Amino acid sequence: MPDDQLTAAQETGSSGSVRITVTSSVGQIPVENATVSVSYTGDPDAPLLVLTTDSSGQTPVVELPAPAVELSLSPESETQPYSEYNIEVTAEGYEPVLISGSEILSGELSLQPIRMNPVEVGPDMGTVITIPAHTLFGDYPPKIPEAEIKPIEDTGEIVLSRVVIPEYIIVHDGAPGDPTAPDYWVRYKDYIKNVASCEIYSTWPEAAIYANILAIMSVTLNRVYTEWYRNQGYNFTITSSTAYDQKWIYGRNIFENIDVLVDTVFANYLSRPGVRQPIFTSYCDGQRVTCQGLSQWGSKYLADQGYSAIEIIRYYYGNDMYINTADAISGVPSSYPGYALDIGASGEKVRQLQTQLNRIARNYPAIPTVTADGIYGPETAEAIRIFQGIFGLPQTGVTDYATWYEVSDIYVGVTRIAEPG
Repeated sequence: MPDDQLTAAQETGSSGSVRITVTSSVGQIPVENATVSVSYTGDPDAPLLVLTTDSSGQTPVVELPAPAVELSLSPESETQPYSEYNIEVTAEGYEPVLISGSEILSGELSLQPIRMNPVEVGPDMGTVITIPAHTLFGDYPPKIPEAEIKPIEDTGEIVLSRVVIPEYIIVHDGAPGDPTAPDYWVRYKDYIKNVASCEIYSTWPEAAIYANILAIMSVTLNRVYTEWYRNQGYNFTITSSTAYDQKWIYGRNIFENIDVLVDTVFANYLSRPGVRQPIFTSYCDGQRVTCQGLSQWGSKYLADQGYSAIEIIRYYYGNDMYINTADAISGVPSSYPGYALDIGASGEKVRQLQTQLNRIARNYPAIPTVTADGIYGPETAEAIRIFQGIFGLPQTGVTDYATWYEVSDIYVGVTRIAEPG
């Protein structure tokens, strides 16, 4: 962050906050007692804070200076609307990690995930991840126009007969034809959260954030459903190129309100009557680049005027666009029971939940173990409340839709020897 921007952030007195979560890259194992040093990106040798991770691999939430929130609410300002920090992590038995350019927005909680390689995986070289400018502030290639519905003759045989939320997205971190670009296996929800944090500002009204997330999920699921790149001979789902797809940045931070909203709506996408495939919902910033689709800044202005998410979607894509829900969610041991589980609930779904929580607690000992008796009592509610706190969900103690699938995701993560990739 340039010195003049840093000084401006300090003078306004505005701040954002960050919580850093450190896990092993081999299995979903939190790294306890890691040392986390935070400094300004422009002055990396002068740490502002030195933190230590707890048994869940997390630091406390800490506040850091950030530019005034107004800068992220209008495209007119030429001042960078977020501050940038370096986060350096060391832990016994792991290679060091440096994240450069983690973004802090005024009034927002940033969640910075960090994955550490055990020393035995390779030489103790360490990992350096540089987060480039946000797409609304930096210069990125404009989207190449593309049809919103893919005819079969253009894409070959469509293999899928229904819309399924995949467990993983394989992201090619570059243009489609770049053989040097690496491929990353990314859990679907994590991918959507990352892209949303790259493409829009979390300071915007919730209706605008939801509308943009719907467009992001529909683009993604169109690529999955039509097997767009596989039908061209590639072994990935989507690219990180803004010219072809949407921005995704390896290792970047996400924002809490985006995190919570995606957990709640991740099975949604956009449809038109009589069309089975999710719509390829093109979008652009609407200021430097215009397109036949949603304007990101325009969606923010409409939300300011009281438009709902679906009203914003229909403003840009037409009145026949509607929100649909996927037929199935891959990689989950058991589907949501269809109603929230709370104190007094009982049955096999409660027993499954308790069994999964107990397995998760072996990796995350802050979560108390419970008796897997199929009865949702105060102990189960408390275990869920602590689970929700660790994984960024509202701490209600109630297993709602978002909590059920987060428990499923973490359970699958801790029971794998290692994630693909």
